[in-house]
This record gives sequence, C-alpha cells and structure tokens, in this order.
Amino acid sequence: RNAGSSSDGTEDSDFSTDPEHTDSSESDATSRRSARVTRSSARLSQSSQDSSPVRNPPSFGAEEPVYSTRRVTRSQQQPAPVTPKKYPLRQTRSSGSETEQVVDFSDRGHLTGKHERHFSISGCPLYHNLSADECKAPTERQLRYKEKVAELRKKRNSGLSKEQKEKYMEHRQTYGNTREPLLENLTSEYDLELFRRAQARASEDLEKLRLQGQITEGSNMIKTIAFGRYELDTWYHSPYPEEYARLGRLYMCEFCLKYMKSQTILRRHMAKCVWKHPPGDEIYRKGSISVFEVDGKKNKIYCQNLCLLAKLFLDHKTLYYDVEPFLFYVMTEADNTGCHLIGYFSKEKNSFLNYNVSCILTMPQYMRQGYGKMLIDFSYLLSKVEEKVGSPERPLSDLGLISYRSYWKEVLLRYLHNFQGKEISIKEISQETAVNPVDIVSTLQALQMLKYWKGKHLVLKRQDLIDEWIAKEAKRSNSNKIMDPSCLKWTPPKGT
Repeated sequence: RNAGSSSDGTEDSDFSTDPEHTDSSESDATSRRSARVTRSSARLSQSSQDSSPVRNPPSFGAEEPVYSTRRVTRSQQQPAPVTPKKYPLRQTRSSGSETEQVVDFSDRGHLTGKHERHFSISGCPLYHNLSADECKAPTERQLRYKEKVAELRKKRNSGLSKEQKEKYMEHRQTYGNTREPLLENLTSEYDLELFRRAQARASEDLEKLRLQGQITEGSNMIKTIAFGRYELDTWYHSPYPEEYARLGRLYMCEFCLKYMKSQTILRRHMAKCVWKHPPGDEIYRKGSISVFEVDGKKNKIYCQNLCLLAKLFLDHKTLYYDVEPFLFYVMTEADNTGCHLIGYFSKEKNSFLNYNVSCILTMPQYMRQGYGKMLIDFSYLLSKVEEKVGSPERPLSDLGLISYRSYWKEVLLRYLHNFQGKEISIKEISQETAVNPVDIVSTLQALQMLKYWKGKHLVLKRQDLIDEWIAKEAKRSNSNKIMDPSCLKWTPPKGT
C-alpha cells in the first residue's frame, strides 16, 4: 500500500487504497495483480520515480519505505493557497518501468452520515469499504442495536422516591464538590454502565501519561479556579505550593485572595472573613469603580496571593514573592456584597527608568469591556500628578503591546483633534500626555503619520483616522469607563 498526503490544506490523512475501490468490477482481478505492491517492488518503483513525469507522494524519512503511513493534522500543515486536490498515486512495475495511476477517488461523504465531507482517514467511507449513501442509510444491525438500547432505557425508574432525594441531598451537603454525586436511579443502568466505562478508560489514559512522563507528580494541574460567582479556566502555570498545585481546582476568596482546597473550606472561610475590599487606601472612586493603593511591604500576604493569581493568566510574569519594593493599584467594582476584583497594576516605588507599570492584569471575566484601558489611563494619571513622563516596563507581552498601542493611538488622535497650531513638538505632546517620546514616535510611525521630507520630520494630521476615532467615540455608551482626574485623592509617596 502506498501513502500520500492531501495537498489542499485540509486535514485529510494519508491513506491506502485497495483494488476493491476501483470503479470497474470487471478488471478487479487484473488490477489486483498489477496493483499489489510488495516491499521489493516498492523499492524498485521508488528508484524509477526520479525519471517519472508523475508527481510522487512525499517521502517522510530517508530510510522509510513508501508504503508507510503518517497522520497529518491541521496544525502541522503550513498555510498555502487553495489548489486543486491531488490524490495519491499507486506506483507499480509495468512494461517499460512506467508509473501509472491506478485509483482516483473522491473524499466526499463521512462515515457517520452526518457530514458531507470527511477530513480524516477515520471518517472516510471508501476506506471502510462503504459508499457515502450507505453511510447515510442505517444498516439492519444499527437498527437492531438502536431498538435494543431503547428497550434498555425504558427500564429506568420513573422518578426518585422521597427517601432517595433526601439521601442525595444529604450526600451533597456533606461532601459538596469533593465527591461524585450519587448517580443511581438518575438514568438507566445501560447509560450508567457506559459512563463508568468511560471513567475507567479516562483514568487509565491519565495513568499512562503519568507513567510516560508527560504528566509528572507535583506538576501544576490547576485547570479551573472558583472565584466568587465565577469559575475561571486558567491559562498558564503558577507556582502555588505543591499540595495545592496538584489539585485540579482551587477555591479562592475574592476579597482576601486566600486559596483553599475544597468548597467546604471556602464556605467556612467566607462565613468568618471580614474583608470586603482590598487592604490599603482607597485613592479613587467614581460610581461603583474604586482603586485601592496597596503597599507590598505592609500587606505582603495579600500581594503575594495577587501575584500568584495573576500568573495563572500571564505568561511572562516572574515576580511572585518579592513584593516589598512595589505598590499595587487594585481596581474594584462595588455592589451590596463588597468590592469585586476587576484588575490591577503594580509599579516600583523607586524606578530609575520612570516605569509607571511593572505588571498589569485584567481578570478574564472583565476583559474586552474597557477596564484594561482604564487601568492604563490611571497609571498615566498618576504620572501626571507626579509630574513625570511614564512608560510601561519592557519587554511588553503580545497582549500588553496591543493594549498599549491602542491606548497611545487614542491619546495622539485626541491631542491632534484638539490641536489648532501649525507646528507641533513631540516634547510638548509628551509633557501634556505623560507618554514617553519613544512611545509617541513608535505610534506615529505605526499610524504612518510621521514622514521625513527635505531634512525635516513632519507629522501628518490624517483626518480619516481622526474621523474614524470620533465616530467610534460617539458610538460608545460606556461613558463611565473613563477615568476622572477630579475623583483622584492621592499624593505621591515620598520614598519607602
């Protein structure tokens, strides 16, 4: 059998073709004799491929014979322009050592009958000696199996008795999410048995991965965290203590950020936790939005927990426990239950390079709502009060660069919209907006608004970009997502 890969960028796997798949049944025996490829004939045909005008399937290894197969996934393929699909050719020894095309077949249809096209070998009807029409029409065996399953599911009890319901509720209150709920009488015995088999198979697969070293004991297996009324999927590894890191889920108090192992412990903690907002001084409040300034030296445990939480959603963060040289500015949204964490940014108490942000994070449940831009704007608002020019700490992450570039673009377009003079200075823009001149120049270049002409640098006032920004500002209804300098009650700290 010969293997070849699809060349149209789909997920068609390499597959083998048999003589039974030819359209003509009359030449079945003849094609079977001429198309059967042995190891020796494959090597001989491979030697004749260099002079053959027919394109051959790619070889994936220097010593690998052409009849080997290899699964090609969508992620492994390079993006390429759409070209007509080319199917693999069977190379045979014939008179004159010429190569010939034996089978050409379509990839239409899917083995399940639910799709018009398949993208893998497991879904190819032809590979399973079926046609697309046969897949869509259930066989007698399938119909009998379906009737059998229906009969088994009819044996399910109509409902739970009062005693059973009380037993279920008692079990749930006792163990919470630390134990599997009682499943008896909830469904048919047939479905419950299927579920148990799937559970056993999944545990065996995980054990195999652990034995192969792909999952090591003590590695971070935290997949989700229970945070207030949200359940958040984590993105990256965070160096929590080993006894917590091996758990699949962490439970956190959204006010003091203490992390716990179970729902029961969290429930007991919430009953006696007196925190309803971050520690430190509230330096900004407008409506339900507040910002608290937290000193890493005075509230060390809280800031460490905040950094560990942030690392679950940041890839390049390296600061976890050395929080004393930093100030943390935590943004919250208040309701009748307390101040809920939106995001935060940290900055050094004494930065020699005038960095106004060391690390910035918006919680996933508040992303794409304008809060990230509010945090960036607030960091520059503090720089204006300090009468300094600020800039985020380098290097910026991919998401950080996108957020900052968007913010710098709005600041520059707003400044140019209100500017009435004929000569403009980068230094004046920097002093008025507190944005570093390097960031201003890079943003102007990205917007193609900075040109060099006759020995001078010119700033082009592109009216199309300004009009686009004005239209976008007019559509925004979240006027409360703008930082108000009059609501800031803060004086710069005078050292550590």
